[in-house]
Amino acid sequence: MHISWLGNTAIKIQVKPYDKDVVIIIDPYRPATGEFPRSLMPDIGLMTHGEEGIITLSGEPFTLSHAGECETDSVLITATNGHTDGTVMFRLDAEQLSVGHLGLNNKQLTDAQLEVLSGVDILFVPFGSEGAYDAEGAAKVINAIEPRIVIPMAFKCDNDPKAKEVESLLKELGSSNGTPEKKIIIKKKDLPQEEMQVMVLSKE
Repeated sequence: MHISWLGNTAIKIQVKPYDKDVVIIIDPYRPATGEFPRSLMPDIGLMTHGEEGIITLSGEPFTLSHAGECETDSVLITATNGHTDGTVMFRLDAEQLSVGHLGLNNKQLTDAQLEVLSGVDILFVPFGSEGAYDAEGAAKVINAIEPRIVIPMAFKCDNDPKAKEVESLLKELGSSNGTPEKKIIIKKKDLPQEEMQVMVLSKE
């Protein structure tokens, strides 16, 4: 599984569940400022707060922006309702890995949301921007879900220069793993077995 951050809550995931690469784009919303692709060509496009304001998704991708469960390209997608109408959170299962994406959110999860997201291997947590968690709130939701790997998103970048730096979240989580990487490659065998690991991406 190859993971990169496009800015704000936009995440690109590439998996190869069979003989074809499958590209998943989550939250391809056009930002108000900064660099962002003008178009993308994913196989799967997932939106956590509706389809207004997204960039062009070329080709004929499968898209989902509402609650439900389905499988496409050997990727199992589970979307559970968010805290407000028209919002969802996603769980993806592919390559024997499970991934959770909370969207732009700053509330603790309900029992129904935890039922879907609890125990995912990899969790994308929004931190730092308006509408995202502060460090204490992010730590609390991470502790509730108990992922193996945490990847922050929505912190300060050119798309949101007023957002907080990721360092305050790392300090709250007691993590020293703050060296940003352009892309993270994760395999099932590489998951940490003892302590949770925080991985920081630099914007692609």
